[in-house]
Amino acid sequence: MSNVVLSDEGILGIHHITILASDPQRNLDFYVKALGLRLVKRTVNFDVPDVYHLYYGDDIGRPGTILTFSPFPDPARGKRGAGEVAAVAFSVPRGGTDFWVERLSRHGIHFEGPSRRFEEEMITFRDPDGLQIEFVFVDGDGRAAAWNESPVPPEFAAWRFHGATLWLDRIERTAALLTGTMGFRLSGEREDRVRYVIGKNDDRAAVDILVNANLPYARTSAGSVHHIAWRTPDDLSQLAWQQKIAEAGLNVTEIIDRRYFRSIYYREPGGILFEIATDPPGFTRDEPKESLGSKLMLPPWLESDRGRIEQVLPPISVPSPMVSLK
Repeated sequence: MSNVVLSDEGILGIHHITILASDPQRNLDFYVKALGLRLVKRTVNFDVPDVYHLYYGDDIGRPGTILTFSPFPDPARGKRGAGEVAAVAFSVPRGGTDFWVERLSRHGIHFEGPSRRFEEEMITFRDPDGLQIEFVFVDGDGRAAAWNESPVPPEFAAWRFHGATLWLDRIERTAALLTGTMGFRLSGEREDRVRYVIGKNDDRAAVDILVNANLPYARTSAGSVHHIAWRTPDDLSQLAWQQKIAEAGLNVTEIIDRRYFRSIYYREPGGILFEIATDPPGFTRDEPKESLGSKLMLPPWLESDRGRIEQVLPPISVPSPMVSLK
């Protein structure tokens, strides 16, 4: 690789988090109807085009708000354990606790809390496939980027990632990668939980590591995080990260076109799949903001196979004002 200089910004925060799921309609109902996220892109898993890839986020799916799902029918049984992202945390405006306690209760969603972690108030619950979600109540809000059709008022909306929790059987090599190569900063320690942070201001993201040497190794299934992606501002910066990750002794992929961003992948020493994704070009490259998520969008290299793909995919219905199409 040729030498490429990293920008002073480094990693900006979390770009997106991708999870495996089972029933696409149940997934959509939970994240749109109950949690109030916007479906910003309905496409297919480019590696397995017979399966949906659903992207949720703020009004245009800005990096740092994007939760994505590949719902596989009849997934194999999984097992929680070491080497996985065990929880996904969203920032919610401070003062929204009572709203979300009432809303989750009304939707029949069991939750735990409110409780406190690192002096922050939070509640914890699970999605229909068992993914652990944490709402952390913090200063600030995302009203400027709120989806105006959300069933959740913007002053209470989950507006960006707060961070994620990693389960590992040991911490040393992962911690060295985070702080020595990727630019994370040690933020705090509480019993068996260690927190690292990356990014600034609203882009700041926390990564908590829980260590248990007796944990069996995880086996992924519905409700498991497939990978966590970190933000980089542009293609040149991504090239530099590709070089830096390789120099750290990790196997890193070539740059892959994901249509709405470009990606490189590598496994951190604890076995969790990391991605570094570019901010551009974004989800409005093939749909206007007003109609994001309203129909099935395919990349050019799959467009000739649209008829077969549409026959295979199960129909899903998206709440108004979106149109219920495949």
